[in-house]
Amino acid sequence: MSRVFNFSAGPAVLPEEVLKQSQEEMLDWHDAGMSVMEMSHRGKAYLSIAQQAEADLRELMAVPDNYKVLFLQGGASSQFAAIPMNLLRGKSIADYINTGAWSKKAIAEAKRYCKVHLAASTEESNFTSTPQEDELSLTPGAAYVHYTPNETIGGVEFPYVPQSAEVPLVADMSSTILSRPVDVSQYGLIYAGAQKNMGPAGLTLVIVRDDLIGEVIDGTPTMFNYQTQADNDSMYNTPPTYSWYLAGLVFQWLKGKGGLEGMAEINRRKSGLLYDAIDASDFYANPVAVNSRSWMNVPFTLANAELDDKFLQLAAEQGLQTLKGHRSVGGMRASIYNAMPEEGVKALVDFMAEFERTQG
Repeated sequence: MSRVFNFSAGPAVLPEEVLKQSQEEMLDWHDAGMSVMEMSHRGKAYLSIAQQAEADLRELMAVPDNYKVLFLQGGASSQFAAIPMNLLRGKSIADYINTGAWSKKAIAEAKRYCKVHLAASTEESNFTSTPQEDELSLTPGAAYVHYTPNETIGGVEFPYVPQSAEVPLVADMSSTILSRPVDVSQYGLIYAGAQKNMGPAGLTLVIVRDDLIGEVIDGTPTMFNYQTQADNDSMYNTPPTYSWYLAGLVFQWLKGKGGLEGMAEINRRKSGLLYDAIDASDFYANPVAVNSRSWMNVPFTLANAELDDKFLQLAAEQGLQTLKGHRSVGGMRASIYNAMPEEGVKALVDFMAEFERTQG
């Protein structure tokens, strides 16, 4: 069976070149006589993999020297608790911007550890936009400001980076990381689950400024202490070795694509092609404000919702898979991460036009 175009929001499509390389190296990595999955994480062979992956990521994102890069477990959701545990540093208030389902989950977890001040919320408009920058009500002296640059479920993306002055800015970049250049120095901490744009599930990336670690709240589990993880090169215990290895292959693939500048241009074209098709039609609609549309996750609805199941069935028959929208939103959602080739988006647009012609 030939490979389909997989529009899943995560776990998501991986670069075919990466899958082929991992297949070739599955039984014997570089004449080591064993698979990466079998290696000791403290052995010379695996350490070379881990160190190269970090070096490539630092190069891709231009990570400053005064930031630690941690390769952790637990998913991005575990960081909802780890962040206040590590970043409160004697303060009692943290600012959160609420723009969707993942923001709400982060807020709910943070409330276990501190007072959460809502700097802005777009819940009243059903999370179909981001707040205007001048609408943010930030707390002077807050421990940090948390936001989600891209909400996977709602397809809402910030067109700007919130300016938090001296207060550390924290970003959940799970569904947008590596899709374009980012000025890491604007952030105190960036975190992301790997399974959308970086690699397979099981790995969580944390990029954190040096001065923000080393002062955790009482009762913080050892595994949630960034200082512990940094002091042990993310190997206080056995890390997710194979996911880390595959992420490293993705980093190398990105470098071969022109880095994040090159990917940004590709992603701009892909999202533009799909949004143009939606906007040119009365049969399809996107609910998100134009200036808040995501490059990575594109929700859309049909004029007649009774045709949803037929759309999904016929799309699947054409090799266009996993297009059903999240249950809380409905309709369709096309996640077009870095590894989704432009041919996949073109195939979707062509199918949408034909479906409208025959069913509209």
